[in-house]
Order: sequence, then structure tokens, then C-alpha cells
Amino acid sequence: MGERNEFKGKKFLVLGLAKSGYAAADLLHSLGAFVVVNDSSPETGNEEVKALRSKGIVVICGGHPEDILDHDFDTIVKNPGIPYHNPVLQQAKQKGIPIWTEIELAYMVSEAPIIAITGSNGKTTTTTLLYHILNIGGKKPLIAGNIGTVACTVAQNANPDEVIVMEVSSFQLAGTAQFQPKIAVWTNLYDAHLDYHGTREEYALAKSKVTENQTEEDFFIYNADQPEMRPYVERSTASKIPFSLQGKQAEGISADDEFIYWQGEPFVKRSIIKLLGQHNLENILAATASAILMNCDKVTIEDVLSSFTGVRHRMQFVKELKGRTFYNDSKATNTLATKSALSSFQSPVVLLAGGLDRGHSFEELRPYMSRVKAVLALGETADRLVDFATSCGVPKAVKVGSMEEAVQVAFSISQEGDQILLSPASASWDQYPNFEARGDAFIEAVMKL
Repeated sequence: MGERNEFKGKKFLVLGLAKSGYAAADLLHSLGAFVVVNDSSPETGNEEVKALRSKGIVVICGGHPEDILDHDFDTIVKNPGIPYHNPVLQQAKQKGIPIWTEIELAYMVSEAPIIAITGSNGKTTTTTLLYHILNIGGKKPLIAGNIGTVACTVAQNANPDEVIVMEVSSFQLAGTAQFQPKIAVWTNLYDAHLDYHGTREEYALAKSKVTENQTEEDFFIYNADQPEMRPYVERSTASKIPFSLQGKQAEGISADDEFIYWQGEPFVKRSIIKLLGQHNLENILAATASAILMNCDKVTIEDVLSSFTGVRHRMQFVKELKGRTFYNDSKATNTLATKSALSSFQSPVVLLAGGLDRGHSFEELRPYMSRVKAVLALGETADRLVDFATSCGVPKAVKVGSMEEAVQVAFSISQEGDQILLSPASASWDQYPNFEARGDAFIEAVMKL
């Protein structure tokens, strides 16, 4: 990070603490800004509050004072999860105070170019895959954003010869003004987070901010198979790189059953790819196009595509044992994700599913249940899953009491060539603190076999 003068003497309100709030406050303070941090949670035992106060930063916890904006703040940096109907943010809008998220700060202080990846699904897989390709290719990538590492912390230490691969959510993008990645990737658009954004249009507009400030010297990689994205794509002034699964295309990157094509020419054979699923093929095209634009050589790209088996808990290959292949898709917390997982297989599947009962229907899975030879149902949705599987004609559907029991039963009733898949179609919170813990329990049970 070079010398920055535009923050000196400016007044910033950081709304919401957590990792991103702490990082933003610390960075702004180091740049000479006057910073106030306000968090609704009580400060009892919060070490981050103590650390910020030791630097001379004002921290107000336990609620949002009605007069908090009387300090004439120049800008608010908010936690991405705080909705815009928050009273402080509503007042800020009325006063005309800019409202940012910390990825705006990251862009402003970064000396490294940014590749920003967004989408309703596939962000993490695309980000991780691209990071591996760039790393093997010697491009000095840094990984940041919604994937777990605070972007402004990474950006302030980035050098011009490095590149930041940044996963960005609609929550983060909504709070940007100048954000301009060198390469923007938009994997797909489905209904999501409408409780936060209010409408599908507002959600899509937030996503489209990934390319809003790009120029013709930048690149925008987008899903050409989704017509609903077209109006937002047409507004972009970047150099456009479409990706498509509809066979060989003359422009951009595309795929058929045999090849991945770059600008209409065969580039990589599909047969070398280890990562399963049509949805993952979209992610592969987006990551490969980004790598090509970053001047990664074909040998490096082929090397990674032939070895990358997925992100942990997202269609993650776990093990092959006596002809059975185990996959951990614990991140599948809804039927859409499990549908994508089942569509990846033709051979018989033993499905481990179930979890927190939110009352949602499993009907979306029905067309894919013909591939399933058995369902082992867990958690609160177990009874409903057994009934559903039986109505689909699945030969065996039983309720099990634990993940270890589910894995043992799955192995005992399976045969060589079967796929044993954890893809719950439900949240984890009835039995586990998060989907990661659930996936880890599955892996542990498989390793005990």
C-alpha cells in the first residue's frame, strides 16, 4: 500500500464489528482518519474492542445511539450483513452520507490488480480453482473476500506484481462506489437473499456492480446461457468474455461433451477434468477464462484441472473404498444444491440427506431420484425424506440416528460402482453448529470404515 492522503482527517463510522469491521477500522485509523465503531452487541469480554480502543479508536457497543450521526461523518463503512433498513443507514441515506462495505476500501488501497468473482452459486469453487491455477502458474495470487479472509487486510499488504482473487457477495457489492476489478466474473443468477435486497431486481443490480465501473481495458466474464443476465451484461463497457455449455461457440469460452473451447478453438479435453457436475463445468469455464487472460499457460491449466477435486464440503471427493466412491456435499443446504449434486451422477447413488426442518418441499429432487438406490435420512427432516423417497420409488429409504450409522449402513448396502453421497438438502443446525462440522463428521465416519 502506497502513500494515501484522501483518508487523512476524514470522519468514518464503522457500523458493525466482526472481522470486516475490525479490519476496516484499523486500516482507516492507520491512514489518518477519525474513526468511530458502533456495534449493537454488548462488549463483554470482546478483545477486538479492547484492541481498537488501545489505538485511540472510539468504540460504542450495545446499541445504536439515536444521535450517532451528529458527528458529521464523511462516510459509513458497514458490515455486509447489516440490512439497509437499519435506522442508522436510513438516516445516513437522508443525509446523503456514502455507505460502503470494506471491499470498497480494499479496492482503494490495493496496488495489486483484482479479479472479483460473484454469482448466486459457484463463487467459492471458482475462486479456489482460479487461485490454484494462478499459484501453480507463478502469478503470485492472494485470496480474499467472502471466502473468509478480509479483503482490505489482504489489499493493504498486496504488491503490484501480485493479484488478488476476491470472492464478493451481493451484500458486499451493494456497498461499492468506485470498485473496479481488472477481471470481473459473474457465474450465474438465481433467486437468493430476497429478504435482504427486497426484490430480484435489486439483488441483480447489486451483483451487476461487479462490472459497473469497468472500462474497455478490463474484462467481464459472464454466463451467456442465462438470458435474464443479458440486460445487466449489455450495460457493461468492459471487454466481454461469455461462457457457455451449449457446445462450441465462436467467442469466449465454451464446452461440449469432448472439449473446452477458447474463442472457438479446442483448448482442453473434457476427459482430463476431475471435478464432477454440469454446475462445476460453469465454474471451470469461468476460472479457465480468467487464467488465460492472466497469461497462464495451457500446461498449467491442464495440470490443475486434472487434479482439482473440489472445495471442501462442496462435491468434495473423499475416498474410494472397495469400488464405492464417497462424496461430501455438506454445503448443499437446499434442494437446488442437492439437485445439482444428483445430476452429476448416472451410476447408482446412495444418498445421505436430511437436517433442520424449515418446512420446504423436496419435490424439486423428484426427477433425479431415479438415480438413487437408497436414502439414509438424518435429522428433523428424516421422516419426511423417507416418505418422499418412497413416493419416488426408491428401493430402500430408512431413518438413521447418526452420521456414523448412516455411513456404515450406506457401505453395507452398496455395491462396487455405487456413489455414496452426503448432500443433505437441509441446513445443519438441528445436529451440528454448521455445515462444515457436518461434513467433517461424514469424512471422519468414512475414514473409520
